[in-house]
Amino acid sequence: MKVLVMGATGRVGNEVVKALLQRGAGVRAFTGKQPKPGLFPDAVEVALGDLSDPVSTAEAMKGVDKLFLLIGSESVPVELMQALIAYGLAKKAGLKHVTYVSVYKADQFIEVPHFASKYAVEEAIRAGGMPYTILRPAYFVQNERSLRPALTGLGVYPTPAGNEGVAVVDVRDLAEAAAISLTEEGHNGKTYDLVSSEMLRGPEAAATWSKLLHKKTTYAGHADFDGFEAQLRQTGSPSWRAWDLRITFESFVERGFTNTEEQAARFAALLGHEPRTYSSFAEELAREWAAA
Repeated sequence: MKVLVMGATGRVGNEVVKALLQRGAGVRAFTGKQPKPGLFPDAVEVALGDLSDPVSTAEAMKGVDKLFLLIGSESVPVELMQALIAYGLAKKAGLKHVTYVSVYKADQFIEVPHFASKYAVEEAIRAGGMPYTILRPAYFVQNERSLRPALTGLGVYPTPAGNEGVAVVDVRDLAEAAAISLTEEGHNGKTYDLVSSEMLRGPEAAATWSKLLHKKTTYAGHADFDGFEAQLRQTGSPSWRAWDLRITFESFVERGFTNTEEQAARFAALLGHEPRTYSSFAEELAREWAAA
C-alpha cells in the first residue's frame, strides 16, 4: 500500500511521512521543489509538481493507493482550488481513500477565510462518494516556536488567546492520527476533532513561560485587535493573512474555541494514548532554546 503525501516537506507533511513509514506503508512525497538531502529516507519516492497544475498532480497519483491531503498555500482562493483539484483527480484515479486535514470547528467559524475554505472542501469530500477521513486539528502548539523573540527578549506572550481557552494539538499527534486513518480499517466516513486535554489561555501561557524561562513574562492581552493586526503586517505577514489571523483570534475570544473532555478522550482513543499537551511541548521547546 502506497500513500501520496501532499505538502510532504512542510512541518505536518514531514511528520506524516515519518508516521506512515513507522507503520510500514509505502510513501510518495509530493513537493514543489527538490527536497534537501537527507530530509527523507531512501525508501520515500519524491514526486515533483505543482498543486495548481492538474497534469503534474495527476502524474504523481499514478501507482498510489491512498492520499493524504493537506493544503497550505499563500492565499485562501488558491488553497480551495488546489484542494478541489487534488480531490477530483484522486477520485478520477480510483484511489481507495483520502484523509483530509481541515480545522477544528470549521463549520462554526465560516466568517474566517481559511476556515470557510476548509469547510467547503469538507463538504465536497462528503458529497463526492470516495472513502474519506476528515481530521479537524485545533491550534498547533508548534506555532509557539515563532514566539521566541517576544518570549525570550521582550518577556511578552503576544498571542491574543483570551481567558476562556483555545483548543490545541501537537503536530506529531495529528500525523499519527493521519497514519492510523490511512493504514487501519474503520475510519471511512469519520470526522475526528484533534484536541488535547489541556487548552491554551493567555494568562496561563504567560505564567508557564515565566516558569520555564526563569524570567517574568506578561500576557499582552486581547483588547487591541487593531494593534495585533498592524503588528502582524509590520513583521512581514501579507495583508490578507494579517486580517485572517486577526478575525480568527477575535472570533475565538468572542465565541470561544474550547473543547470538551469527551472530544479529547475520543482523540486519545484514536491514538491509543493521551495527546501531548501545551505544557509538555512548552517544556520541550524551552529545553531546545536553552541548548541552542
